[in-house]
Amino acid sequence: MSVEWFIFVAVLITILQSYIFTKYGLRKIRYARYFNVPAVFEGQEVEMVEVISNEKLLPVPWLRVESKISANLEFQRQFNLDIQHQQFHKSLFSLTSYMRITRRHRVKCLKRGCYLLNSVAMTCGDLFGFQNTSRTFSLDAQLLVYPKLMRLDEIPLPHHSWQGDVTVRRWIVDDPFMVSGVREYTYGDPLNRINWKATARTGKLKVHNLDFTANPRLMIYLNVDISESMWDAVTEPERIERGICYAASIAQHAISRGIEIGFGSNGYLVDNEGEPVRIPPRCSSEHLISIFEALAKLVVARSVTFFTFLEQDLAKGVTGMDFLIITSYVSERMQNQIKRLEEYGNAVEILRLHRQENSEGNRDDEFDLDAS
Repeated sequence: MSVEWFIFVAVLITILQSYIFTKYGLRKIRYARYFNVPAVFEGQEVEMVEVISNEKLLPVPWLRVESKISANLEFQRQFNLDIQHQQFHKSLFSLTSYMRITRRHRVKCLKRGCYLLNSVAMTCGDLFGFQNTSRTFSLDAQLLVYPKLMRLDEIPLPHHSWQGDVTVRRWIVDDPFMVSGVREYTYGDPLNRINWKATARTGKLKVHNLDFTANPRLMIYLNVDISESMWDAVTEPERIERGICYAASIAQHAISRGIEIGFGSNGYLVDNEGEPVRIPPRCSSEHLISIFEALAKLVVARSVTFFTFLEQDLAKGVTGMDFLIITSYVSERMQNQIKRLEEYGNAVEILRLHRQENSEGNRDDEFDLDAS
């Protein structure tokens, strides 16, 4: 009789504990996941932090946290972290009463992008694994991975463009440090510009003739279309990814030289689907970060055709701007648009992207730059 009672009590306890753990196991479980920095550059490492706590008396024998994370975020292997198919992540925990656990994971960022960790699925069960229960928890973790920056000497930009010193530009301001001769004094010239030697030699009041330097504004446009006849899908996204790296590198260099710079693309941002990107030119470290953020969030997919994108500028009558267009092709229609932009007083240069390899299997130059 005692054996029967023992079996009865054991079964009763098993059922009871199974009921308690499945009904109350996930109650008052708090979970947070975040990155130690909001943004990094492609190729750098970041730390992802998991914090889980059991804020009740009832312990949790085992708890599994599952989530889907992009394979472009490469995790270091850990004994309590299971990674399947390079993107399905499982973490296992065991929590006593009022216990808090913090885990830190080293993550290498393999590709630029905006990585959102929106939710995790939690599963817990009884002591013997007979029953379990699951629940989805919402998260708001985000990591921006900026494009990889290139050295300027890796980009064969022409010396006569916005990166070099020029003496003739369309938008010019007097530069007191550039003197290109003398001229006769005119009303309004400040006294500190008088050239006393030339005045004594000629007997007439002469002043320094100041040359001009540029007060440039550069607008970088990235065309995500591979060809004018392309349908919605971008067939060679790696080519556009190179263009994104070039845009980031040029922007960083230009702002470091005090040049106002903006960015535009007929792609769209991950949090503003369907709208082309336009960031007006400015010059500050904060503005550079805003360009990096846009490049991280840029989706390599068309919002509008590049022809439509340029037509919007022409309709606004944009003038007084330097345009650097990063594109895989230049069609006849684009050439006509570029000509019209130049007629409005803009300067336009083309940075053309090519495939990595040519028809003979040899590596092409990454791009060439043709002044239109």
